[in-house]
Amino acid sequence: MKTLVIVAHPNLENSVINKTLMNRLQQEEDITIQDLYATYPDRRINQEHEQQLLLAHDRIVFQFPFYWYSSPSLLKEWQDVVLSYGWAYGPEGKQLQGKEFILAISTGGPEVSYQAGSYNQYSMSELTKPFQATANLTGMRFLPTYKIHGARFLNNEQIQESAEALVQHLNKTY
Repeated sequence: MKTLVIVAHPNLENSVINKTLMNRLQQEEDITIQDLYATYPDRRINQEHEQQLLLAHDRIVFQFPFYWYSSPSLLKEWQDVVLSYGWAYGPEGKQLQGKEFILAISTGGPEVSYQAGSYNQYSMSELTKPFQATANLTGMRFLPTYKIHGARFLNNEQIQESAEALVQHLNKTY
């Protein structure tokens, strides 16, 4: 299975978690990495190129730090440009149907803060509903999210373990 990992981190060079995850995934033969902020520093997304990348892969992964209960802005812009009517959805928009879709999310806060009644008031499943709805609209199969909570509190060994766990998560058959 060919996997496309779309990495969206506006400051990847200073990231510990997302940079480590991306570097580890680059070692995998059937995984293609698309670093949005490196590819589009001018924020002008090449729709045709991105759509061709999607067509060439069976599994699509959005990897990003959880910012303000969503993704960094360039990933949202990417969705607006690439997942166009008539291509990704609508009567003729069937290009992504049957593909698998996974989120790989890192948070600064601990896991306990992402549940009803806790600090953030909502679970990660509730907060990621717009991504699930996108999968539904485009005909992709939404698979379990890979989450790394408390990223700022992890030591180097835990970060490396998280990277290996992500590889295992992406290699699962669902």
